[in-house]
Amino acid sequence: MSRLVTIQIDKQYLKFSSGHFTIFSATSRERLHGHNFAVRASVTFPVDDTGISFDYKVFKDAMRSVCDRLDEYTLIAANSKHLTIEEDGEFYKIWHDNKYMLLRQDETILLPIFNTTIEEFSSYVLNDLLSDKSMIDDNDVRFVSVGVSSGPGQWADSTWSKNNEND
Repeated sequence: MSRLVTIQIDKQYLKFSSGHFTIFSATSRERLHGHNFAVRASVTFPVDDTGISFDYKVFKDAMRSVCDRLDEYTLIAANSKHLTIEEDGEFYKIWHDNKYMLLRQDETILLPIFNTTIEEFSSYVLNDLLSDKSMIDDNDVRFVSVGVSSGPGQWADSTWSKNNEND
């Protein structure tokens, strides 16, 4: 019988610097500003009598890849019910509360999330990791937790469990 082990992945290079604004309601939002977001993960898997189950570098590489894709962009919540997004030449016209801002399309990422918060970012990164089913299935991963921080002492974690994957 194998035992379960949880590896914590919290490397200094797992970060992205991005502009964003949190939307509070149809009439209230933060001003556009930026953060240096940090990313971490916990991965639980069985370990056999060799003392290792798999090379979890695949998780570090996948996490670095998503951080690199988000780095130095303005991130917009494409699924927000309080935003209207239009293309205007080389720009996105982002409408909120009857006002708009123009953002260069080549410097902006429209993410399939409801708000640009650490809660949504942690879910986004987790889903990106889980999209590679072979990484999960081939390594018999049982549990993954992904955290995103917008600053020291403030984290949001999203989790997935093999036992609850049909929920």
